[in-house]
Amino acid sequence: MCTEHRNLTLFFRFFWVALFSLQASVSIAEDVAFLSVSSNSTVMYDAPSLKAEKLFIVNAYFPVQVLVKVEGWTKVKDSTDTIAWIENKFLTERRYVIVTTPLANVHQSADIHSPILFQVQKDVVIEWLDSSTADWVHVRLPSGQIGFIRSSQIWGS
Repeated sequence: MCTEHRNLTLFFRFFWVALFSLQASVSIAEDVAFLSVSSNSTVMYDAPSLKAEKLFIVNAYFPVQVLVKVEGWTKVKDSTDTIAWIENKFLTERRYVIVTTPLANVHQSADIHSPILFQVQKDVVIEWLDSSTADWVHVRLPSGQIGFIRSSQIWGS
């Protein structure tokens, strides 16, 4: 009886740990946060310190995905899956996305059959306005043109 009780106790401990781990991973996936860089010539570091190695420099509007926040710093990932640290003061909640396909069509409405207003080349950064559907994102170009782009053609939404 003692062995059965111990086995049952171990089973329930494992069950609850597995359940809480699953819930944690689901909430992390649902809470994907995107921000954008707010200033030109912003340094990205390999650790959360000004003394850390400088990895590369990005310009304003560069979209990033938040991985971890610590005092004064945020660990981020970009569209190429590069991970780096950035000072919080260089991040903004104003969101931008980056085109990931060679040429993306921007439509008048969130419908593949709606008129194409213009096309955007790969690596062009455009302002994210809304993601009201899973397949489309409402965007604005720096010129002020507004339209809808398929979410599969961009990163950062």
